[in-house]
Amino acid sequence: MSTHRIGLAQGTAIYVGAILGAGILALPALAAATAGPASLVAWVALLLFCVPVAFTFAALGARYPDSGGVATFVAKAFGQRASGAVGYWFYFALPAGAPATAYVGGQYVAHTLGAGQTAALLVAAVLLLAAFGSNMVGLRLSGRLQLLLVGLLAVLLLVAVVTSLPQASTDNLTPFAPHGWGAVAQAASLLFFTFAGWEAVTHLSGEFRDPARDLRRVTITTLIVIGVLYLGLALTCVLVLGPELARTEAPLTLLLQAGTGSAASMVTAVMAMILTFGTMNAFLAGASRLGAALARDGVLPAPLAKGHRPGEVPRRSLALLFLLSALVCTFALTTGTELAHVMLAAAACFIAVTVAGLAAGVRLLPRFSAVWWGALVATVAMTVLLVFSGWFLLLPLVLGALAVGWSRAASGRRRVVPVNPPAAAEPATSPAGTTSGPATVPAAANTVASTPATVTEPAG
Repeated sequence: MSTHRIGLAQGTAIYVGAILGAGILALPALAAATAGPASLVAWVALLLFCVPVAFTFAALGARYPDSGGVATFVAKAFGQRASGAVGYWFYFALPAGAPATAYVGGQYVAHTLGAGQTAALLVAAVLLLAAFGSNMVGLRLSGRLQLLLVGLLAVLLLVAVVTSLPQASTDNLTPFAPHGWGAVAQAASLLFFTFAGWEAVTHLSGEFRDPARDLRRVTITTLIVIGVLYLGLALTCVLVLGPELARTEAPLTLLLQAGTGSAASMVTAVMAMILTFGTMNAFLAGASRLGAALARDGVLPAPLAKGHRPGEVPRRSLALLFLLSALVCTFALTTGTELAHVMLAAAACFIAVTVAGLAAGVRLLPRFSAVWWGALVATVAMTVLLVFSGWFLLLPLVLGALAVGWSRAASGRRRVVPVNPPAAAEPATSPAGTTSGPATVPAAANTVASTPATVTEPAG
């Protein structure tokens, strides 16, 4: 059994990989088309909003380091049934989110290289298989691979920025807000998902060498890295590309062409693959451990619990995620389901998980502390965003109902086995030396299937 633990460098790489996504390749252009150069204000605002969200999850992970992640936080705050629903939201949204993310990366690579739909699907399949494969080996490989790829990605982004800066012009900042300041809010809504992902890595909190110390350090380092990369890229795109930024589908390719010439397409394709793989790698690492934790707690079938302990590899949980992802891919391809609908359905679940985790922070963190106020403000903001998911909210509602139903059915199938067999029980003696009857295990100790003192087995 592996005893590998995440350190500061690998932890930062996994966190950065979870936050960065292939959207960064196109969103600077979409945001500029919406708000003009004032889209830079939206980038800064969202980075600032990331701070309370990130530190809320870091504080909760330090207090309750467990593979259950947000589900564990919710269990502490609101009970096991709510926890099971949150666990289902994240776990069963992943088989939709991962293939969709892989396909986005495949499309960008195919577009950049001038290839067609077949090439996009092939690249997506390779990226998906690579992410599952690295996690099957364990965090020792996936963490080091993530560190290598995120380092390479940072270098490539910095090359794009530095080599194109000589062509920057402040004239491209005017007019600064051609569509009014209301458009800045629309741009911020568009850019939100480039800053999401903090909830995904909470499931790895128990894998750190020292969660109480390392999670805060990793969070700070990640905020600095994504701040430099996002703001540097967005500002350079505006200053170098000017009005052309709002008209292109591949701003990073144009930026690289301005600085490196003919190598731009190949470099952009490599970056798209790294961004896509990094996101899936981080989300799979978290989701697979969540599945094992849910099985440990009786919310999923018990055989999936294998690998839930820190340092272990939850291969059975990963295998189920792979099977479900394959089914989603097959369904989408045979029915012609739009990619946008798949992504919005997954997004509704992920936003719901974030809201639940932040609400747990309001309940569990020291009241009126700085991190508590941050959790409160972020909970309100994210709840408003969740409402705009529309009819896609039906998916988390259905998954929540299934989680509650499974928990009730599972509890009905179990019977509690006494820790001490009846024949071996001895009369309990009070301090005064009087016999008070047979020793019993307090009923409260047997209310949660995952309580260490409780032994459960299927009835019959």
